[in-house]
Amino acid sequence: MVKGGVGPRLAIALAFGSSGAVMVLELVSLRLVAPYIGLTLETNTAVIGVALAAIATGAALGGRFADAVPPARTLGPLTIFAGALVMLVLPVVRWTGEGLRGGGTDLVFLVLAIALFVPASLLAAVTPMVTKLRLESLAETGTVVGRLSAYATVGGIAGTVLTGFVFVAKTPISTIVLTLGGLLVVAGAALTVVLRGRQAAVKPVALALIGATLTIVAPRPCEVETAYHCARVVADPNREGGRTLYLDQLRHSYVDLDDPTHLEFEYIKNFAAAIDGSWPATKSLDALHVGGGGLTMPRYLTATRPGTHNKVYEIDSAVVELDQKQLGVRTGPDLDVVVRDGRLGVRDEATDSRDLVIMDAFSGLSVPWHLTTRELVADVRRVLRPDGVYLINVIDFGEAAFLKAEIATVAAEFPQVAVVARKDELAGRSGGNFVLVASDRPIELAAIAAKVEPAMQVQQDLTGFVGNAPVLTDDYAPVDQLLTPYVS
Repeated sequence: MVKGGVGPRLAIALAFGSSGAVMVLELVSLRLVAPYIGLTLETNTAVIGVALAAIATGAALGGRFADAVPPARTLGPLTIFAGALVMLVLPVVRWTGEGLRGGGTDLVFLVLAIALFVPASLLAAVTPMVTKLRLESLAETGTVVGRLSAYATVGGIAGTVLTGFVFVAKTPISTIVLTLGGLLVVAGAALTVVLRGRQAAVKPVALALIGATLTIVAPRPCEVETAYHCARVVADPNREGGRTLYLDQLRHSYVDLDDPTHLEFEYIKNFAAAIDGSWPATKSLDALHVGGGGLTMPRYLTATRPGTHNKVYEIDSAVVELDQKQLGVRTGPDLDVVVRDGRLGVRDEATDSRDLVIMDAFSGLSVPWHLTTRELVADVRRVLRPDGVYLINVIDFGEAAFLKAEIATVAAEFPQVAVVARKDELAGRSGGNFVLVASDRPIELAAIAAKVEPAMQVQQDLTGFVGNAPVLTDDYAPVDQLLTPYVS
C-alpha cells in the first residue's frame, strides 16, 4: 500500500540509499583531506566524529521538520540539494587545500568538516521523513520505524564495505564524488517529479549542475589516486635522471634513473652508512624491506653489492605500478616485490633467513602502529641471522616521545641498539629522521661513524635520552599521540 506517495519498497530504498551515501561520503572525505593534513588516527577520529554529529543532527531535525512540513513536499528537493552539496565537497576542499599547501591544516579541516556536515545532515534527515510518510497509526509505529532503521543500517554497512573494498581501490576520488552526487540528484529529481511535479525539480537540479562543473575543474593534487595515497612523480630540474616520489604532500623517495648509487635524502645515506659499515664492501646480502616507496635502497644494494637478493613488502599496488611505469623498476632474481602488509610478510619469513631488515613504512604523516611494537621487533629478530642488522627510519620532532618509545621497544628485544642522526637532533634541539640500528652482535660504531657525513653522529648510549619512555606493544601503542609530525 502506498502511503503519502511512497510505497514500502521505495521507502526502504530511500532509507538504504541515503545512509549508504553518508558512509561513502565519510570515507571519501578521509582521502580528500589526506594530501593536505595527513591521515592519522586523529584525522580519522575527527572525520568520523563529524559524520556521526551530522547523522545525529539530520535525524533530529529531519524528524522535527517532518512534523512541521509535509515530507512529500520537501523530500525530493532535499535529496537533490544534498547531491549538489556532495559535488561541492571535492572542489571546496581541494581549492582550500591547494591555496594553503604547506600550512593552514586546521583551516583545511574546518572547511572539510563544514562541507561534509551539511550534505551528511541532509541525507540523514531522509529516513525520519520517509518514516513519517509511511506511518498511518500508532499501532504500526514499531514495525515501520524498526524496519526502516534496520534497512538504513544495512545501507550504511553496504556503503562502508563497497567504498573500502571496491570504490576507492578501483575508481578516482573525483569520479566517486561525481557519481554519488549525480545519483542523489537523479533520485531526488525523480522523487520530486513523482510527489510534486516537474517544476519543483528545476532549481535544485541547476545547483547540482554547478556543483558538477566545479568538481570537474577542481585542481588535482596527484597523478595517481591509490587506495592509500595521493601519488605523483616529479622530475628534479637540477639532475637529469632525478625523480622524487610524493605520497600525499610528503617527499617519500628520491631515485636517480641513471645512477642507482646516488642517494639524495640524509636518512637514506645513513642507511647506506650503517650497511657499509657493518659488512665488507663485497659481501652480498639477503635483504628484506618493509615499505617500498621508490625502492631506492634495493637499487643501491643491487648496484653496490652484486648478488644481493632484495625482497620488498609494499602494501600499495598502485605505488608499485608507478615505480614500474615512471621509475624504471624491473623485478627479477635480485628484486622480489610483494604487495602485502609488512607485518604479515615478516610473520611468514623463515627463521634466520635474512642478513638485513629495513623498516621504512609510512602512511602519510603517520606511522603504521602495528609496525612499531615489541611483537613485530621480536619477529624481525627471529628472521635475522645471528649477525644480522635491523634498520628503522623514525621521524619525530619536538619532545621526540615516539622516537624514545621506539628506541625503548627495540632495546627490549635487541641487546645492541644505536641511533644515527644529526648532532643537534640527538641533543634534542631539533627533529627529523633518525635511523635506528639494532643487532645481536656488537654494532660497528667506528666503521659506521667513518661513513656518515660530518654533521651526523652515531650514538649507542641512549639510556639518558630515552628516560622512562614506554615500550610499545600490540596492546599499547599510542603512536599517533606520541608522534610529533613535521609541518612544512
